[in-house]
Amino acid sequence: MLFRKRKKSIKDRVVDGLIICVLLLIVIVTIYPFLNVLAISFNDANDTIKGGIHIFPRVFTLRNYEEVFKDPILITAFINSVIRTILGAGLGVISTMMVSYVISRKDFFARKVVANIFAVTMYISGGMIPEFLLMKEMGMINSFTVYILPGIIGVYYIYIVRSFIDGLPSALQEAACIDGANDLQIFTRIILPLCKPVMATIGLYYAVSHWNSWFDTYIYNSSDSNLTTLQYELMKVLNNSNTAASGQMLRMKQQAQTVHAISPQSIRMAITIVATVPILVVYPFVQKYFVQGMTLGAVKD
Repeated sequence: MLFRKRKKSIKDRVVDGLIICVLLLIVIVTIYPFLNVLAISFNDANDTIKGGIHIFPRVFTLRNYEEVFKDPILITAFINSVIRTILGAGLGVISTMMVSYVISRKDFFARKVVANIFAVTMYISGGMIPEFLLMKEMGMINSFTVYILPGIIGVYYIYIVRSFIDGLPSALQEAACIDGANDLQIFTRIILPLCKPVMATIGLYYAVSHWNSWFDTYIYNSSDSNLTTLQYELMKVLNNSNTAASGQMLRMKQQAQTVHAISPQSIRMAITIVATVPILVVYPFVQKYFVQGMTLGAVKD
């Protein structure tokens, strides 16, 4: 049967127009700051001082990025952030999947007790000072392990994965048990392949969390420049934007011996872009799984 498309009334067109205008405004408000930062990072420092740069650089140059990537501390911090993100996200996904599978098993006698214990940790924390003393007692101060082990599992992600596993057909696991499969085989051959969407989802959450984290560096590893992360170095530059106290700024100014001097504003914007682009590059490759992970299992049969 063919259906005729209903002609929109004037009221419907006005409403659609208002919705489009609001959405365009949101897009502009969201994208403009990033484009402005990007333009300044690629603009010549002498010209940047004049102001008036919006979304396109007036005098294009790569000098700002050259100085950023010549700084040894920033290079080390970037490598540390990449290693931390890969290890933290990978171990976090594996650990979360294993714990979630265990507490999703209906034949696990302590599943409710364990789940409730996890839930308590979401609302009651140990506090900053006890946590610092614990890290010190365990020898994690000025150590790379402090980035990985304390936050290797996110309780919130456990509940996301458990809910996803509960939505899978139980007949699959029952059939595997009849065929003689043990728990490890069921987990690796049935649960993990079916959980790729939710694994991509929590993997992205873990990766963003590790990449953007700077406070643990500030608390535990700020005294060792070989262990700092990129976000921590960016935080130092931004906090010292109006002074000459930033070590990065001083080094970069000393290195600027050419006519095209380097302004602190240009360097700040360049570091901001360097700290932002990796996540923007990764996201499109996991977007498909990310959307599936957020929607699959939401509707139960």
